Amino acid sequence: MRILLLSHSFNSLTQRLHVELRERGHEVSVELDIHADVTRESVALYRPDLVIAPFLKRAIPEDVWRSVRCLIVHPGPPGDRGPAALDWAILEDVAEWGVTVLQATGEFDAGPVWAFRSFPLRRAAKSSIYRNEVTSGAVDAVLEAIAAIEAGQPTPHPMREGDARIRVRGPCRQSDRAIDWQHDTTEIVLRKINSADGMPGLIDSLFFQDVRLFDVHEAHGISGVPGTIVAQCDGALACATVDGAVWIGHVRQLAPKSLKRSAAKVFAGQAARLPRRPDCGYAPLQYREHGEVGELQFSFYNGAMSTDDCEALLHAYRTALARPTKVLLLTGGSDYWSNGIHLAEIEAADSAADESWRNINAIDDLARAVIETTDRLVISVIRGNAGAGGVFLSLAADEVWAGDQVVLNPHYKDMGNLFGSEYWTYLLPRRAGAENARRITQCRLPMGVAEAQRLGIVDRVLAGNELARDALLKLAADAGSDPGFALCLADKRRRREADESEKPLQAYRDEELRRMRLNFYGFDPSYHVARYNFIQKVPKSRTPLTIANHRSRRATERAQRMAVPS
Repeated sequence: MRILLLSHSFNSLTQRLHVELRERGHEVSVELDIHADVTRESVALYRPDLVIAPFLKRAIPEDVWRSVRCLIVHPGPPGDRGPAALDWAILEDVAEWGVTVLQATGEFDAGPVWAFRSFPLRRAAKSSIYRNEVTSGAVDAVLEAIAAIEAGQPTPHPMREGDARIRVRGPCRQSDRAIDWQHDTTEIVLRKINSADGMPGLIDSLFFQDVRLFDVHEAHGISGVPGTIVAQCDGALACATVDGAVWIGHVRQLAPKSLKRSAAKVFAGQAARLPRRPDCGYAPLQYREHGEVGELQFSFYNGAMSTDDCEALLHAYRTALARPTKVLLLTGGSDYWSNGIHLAEIEAADSAADESWRNINAIDDLARAVIETTDRLVISVIRGNAGAGGVFLSLAADEVWAGDQVVLNPHYKDMGNLFGSEYWTYLLPRRAGAENARRITQCRLPMGVAEAQRLGIVDRVLAGNELARDALLKLAADAGSDPGFALCLADKRRRREADESEKPLQAYRDEELRRMRLNFYGFDPSYHVARYNFIQKVPKSRTPLTIANHRSRRATERAQRMAVPS
């Protein structure tokens, strides 16, 4: 089928649908929901068999949904209606939630239901549930709906008014989830902040300053006067509740154009006077050992790795190398492996160019340490999405294992034509070949793990229970006990020596950073403009041609007509 994805942004769910639909042979194009007239134009240009709206903030124009079937993905079960479905579900602590694919009609979320999926609602941040359970359920439901449409099944009947499942909820406002520190338990505080995580954040006061709170975790073994900040650790601040405390990892001040940053950096002066309480429930870096397998787990909020994060991870990596293990797992978080350098911290710096330079060199140092490890097998375990430098950092390991629902974005150019580093000019062609490396980095499209495995970027695809820690440790132990393990390490050392002799790693780094220096310090401000727009969530004025096939085709045809002499 020819399918148009109509979305407010090219978010994680839209990217996953883009990957899954193309993998199944559908022709897919994307139009960002910029204006009703732009939507009409895109439908006229593309003439889709089906429009799918994974993430919208307003209604599809009536003349559009009357002219072509439009399916809406709603992050709630059948009968749920309203713009804050997942917010309310988390806030009210429901046991089970769902995602529904319904047909657009004249009433919000009230059209015929083509498919739905339900799932247990775990206690986690809204953004995490959206990226995992909602996205997974949405993909399954969309594929079921498409199969029904292709089979010629008639349009289902809409729910009748009076159906007990129908529940209409309005927006979830700050007043609906305001924290009462003198009465709310830790569990309630967690729910309230989790319900606003990602967007819009929960407004509260820290050190007598109003901020939006994000990235909350239960603090173990900490207590104090409810509502007061009592400890700090790894960038987070612990706020006492009536029965314990919570870690607040990130905040954003209410002033216009403020940035979401680690709480201890925003309140650096106050944090410096607080006791440090490690191992109390907030630990972006953890190392565990099981026999001859070491596991270095890292989980940075939204996958962004600041200069300090990269340096801390490098120190932890070198410490792990001092241990007598045969296999070392580099396990990213369940939401993200890594998205590369930390654009918000760069934006907040006195000199964005200088901080960009520090950050890229710090992540390069980390990548090089992994590449040069020849005394054991190093495996990148990608459980969550990865983008830009984070993808190439994973390739520094000997093997890459990835969950079957992961989406990779192995490119930089959307960030103001950024060239990128992390030794990608060495790592990517070595795995995928020079021509594929050029195509991957130029086309700027999301990639699923099936395609990544075909290209040699991913070595093993993990599904279901294989992603559990015990299963990963067993797979790693099996690799370390393989009879050919010693020969494998010897071959690894020979290949590294041969590669270094042919072209030193430093030469790759110098060439990459020469291009990056132009991005950071050159006359073209594209990187700085793109970074600002990304961090400040400036709405796009048009859909990028890399994903809007219907528009790139028209541009090509126009260029060909202009090239023909009159």
